[in-house]
Amino acid sequence: MTKTTPSSETIDLRALKIPAYIAVEGPIGIGKTTLTKRLAATFDVQTLLEDAEDNPFLERFYQDRKGTALPTQLYFLFQRIRQLEALRQGELFQRVRISDFLIEKDPLFARVNLDDDEYRLYQTVYDSVMVDLPKPDLVVYLQAPTETLHSRVKRRGRASEEGMDADYLERINQAYTQFFYHYNATPLLIVNTAQINLADNLEDYQNLVRQIARTHRGRHYYNPLAIN
Repeated sequence: MTKTTPSSETIDLRALKIPAYIAVEGPIGIGKTTLTKRLAATFDVQTLLEDAEDNPFLERFYQDRKGTALPTQLYFLFQRIRQLEALRQGELFQRVRISDFLIEKDPLFARVNLDDDEYRLYQTVYDSVMVDLPKPDLVVYLQAPTETLHSRVKRRGRASEEGMDADYLERINQAYTQFFYHYNATPLLIVNTAQINLADNLEDYQNLVRQIARTHRGRHYYNPLAIN
């Protein structure tokens, strides 16, 4: 969990009332951690960040998915559970906070990556640890076509992702689409990011923050056009 410092861009946006606990979600390369950090800087709040680079199995996973899928998946599951437990038990529970993961989406990666026997074992573990964890007041699901994801993954150049191919990203992207098609546990804002730049374009970012502040219940779609 990290504390961020407000940026100079936050003067107008901080007057907006955003949901108390926001989870930003989306497939690999979509920019969920970047958006999470930017929102936290704007509103001077705590973040809950998934640390993929901490996973000792991840680089091997992209080289040998079949051989390392189960330990990779379980490591991520326990990492996320520990963070949410800390959130529930600590002082952060009383503060606005923003996360770059939704724990309930964890099984979608397991279903893509594990064989049937491994998945049954994973599901047994998952069911045993999913007890009374905090739920977001809003989930922001970022979408983009697979070719956009592949381009973003290549551009950020993480060593652990060098073995990732477009076919794998397509399977993950489709799994996310299916998951959120059925998702109704919390308010949901679905954002098409294909033509916007939430990391570097201030107006794109401000428009999304205004949309987040207006979303308190139900399912909503935000499909902005790129700003030139």
